[in-house]
Amino acid sequence: MKGHPQQSIEFLKNEGRVNWHDETLWWVRQRRDNAAHGLTEWERLREKASEIKDYTLSHLDELLLNFEEKAIQNGIRVHWAGDAKEHNQIVHRILKEKKIDFVVKSKSMLTEECGLNHFLEEQGIEVIDTDLGERIVQWMQQKPSHIVLPAIHLKKGDIGAVFTEKLGLPQTNDAQVLTEAARQDMRKYFVASKVALTGVNFGLAKEGAFVVCTNEGNADMGVHIADVHIASMGIEKLIPKQEHLGVFLRLLARSATGQPITTYSSHFRSPSPGKEIHLILVDNGRSAILGKPDFRSSLKCIRCGACMNTCPVFRKTGGHSYESVIPGPIGAILSPHKDPVRYKSLPFASSLCGSCTAVCPVKIDIDKQLYLWRQELSKKDNMGRAAHFLAGEILASPSWFNFGSRSFYFFHKKFPALVNRLLKPFTGKRPLPEAAPQTFREWYKKNA
Repeated sequence: MKGHPQQSIEFLKNEGRVNWHDETLWWVRQRRDNAAHGLTEWERLREKASEIKDYTLSHLDELLLNFEEKAIQNGIRVHWAGDAKEHNQIVHRILKEKKIDFVVKSKSMLTEECGLNHFLEEQGIEVIDTDLGERIVQWMQQKPSHIVLPAIHLKKGDIGAVFTEKLGLPQTNDAQVLTEAARQDMRKYFVASKVALTGVNFGLAKEGAFVVCTNEGNADMGVHIADVHIASMGIEKLIPKQEHLGVFLRLLARSATGQPITTYSSHFRSPSPGKEIHLILVDNGRSAILGKPDFRSSLKCIRCGACMNTCPVFRKTGGHSYESVIPGPIGAILSPHKDPVRYKSLPFASSLCGSCTAVCPVKIDIDKQLYLWRQELSKKDNMGRAAHFLAGEILASPSWFNFGSRSFYFFHKKFPALVNRLLKPFTGKRPLPEAAPQTFREWYKKNA
């Protein structure tokens, strides 16, 4: 399995794409800034949202039980899933009981996390992603590269080629034509579907209800036509009560795309007569993170993607380079909890500039957690530990430092290929710059 450094090299080969990706996401970041500056109470909203999430995480056990009790009273069928496998089995059981062979699904990073599409397809059930960006990457057999803008890594020409292949549409880059073609294609699935799958943006503990936010209306189209609505919700998506919702709705869209609010913020409290709502509450490692004081605040995340849009590393290397469902800075602190070996490079894929923390609407200390993960992972890296120990000894001794720097300068100047080869475990594929004509110490003695 390739790590972030190797995947980044592949992305960086196409300089034009890199520049376009960088500029596009920075434009989204600027829209976020303009939207935030339009609210004098912006920082108070961030502080309030952070406090609400802190309270929720500290009382998550009782809030979840209250949520379940009230949701059941409302007629919602509540299921609990300890991990991704159990989540997928619950969805499959419901579909099997209904004798369903295809479903429509709106955007849900949790179902991506659980690998639901692949699992259902193995069971002979077709999944139609109805978010336009998700549908495009599904056609291309790719993963979303961004949690809000899943096809942001593609240009209009790439998308036009996919529509030509899948729908027989004449090659075009006209966004309106492509969107209309997608609408017409999806309509038959919406009309025929008996079951619709969605994610959940916010669960309301006191009311036993939940909210789904979209810009395309595809979630509403799916669930209002279908007889059965299956909603997948990470247990951290809870907030105590509906009156807190306004804080988050004002932050979410502004942080994600610079909009005042998502086009559709749909509330689900109880099923319509003759219909069913199934709500699956998923842990999948969240309780373990909750038990780690240094990392628990990462569970505040409301999946706005602001940290990705501002991150200079993400913008230059693309979401697929991270090889995790949630890429970017927030993914770099969430993924190692699941597999510290596979995702060991992600916390190091950061400049630690702190821009991610500065834009986070719920004030997650992302840069601090990246630094803490580096320390955690370095403890398991014997070569790295040895290098750090040796560096510490040399830097603590002026005589050893002077001897070491002179020796390194000599070998680097005389045998650059050998030095680069020896340092490859630490520098990867990045060669050292050519040695300067003289050391700084030599220059200083001549010019001081």
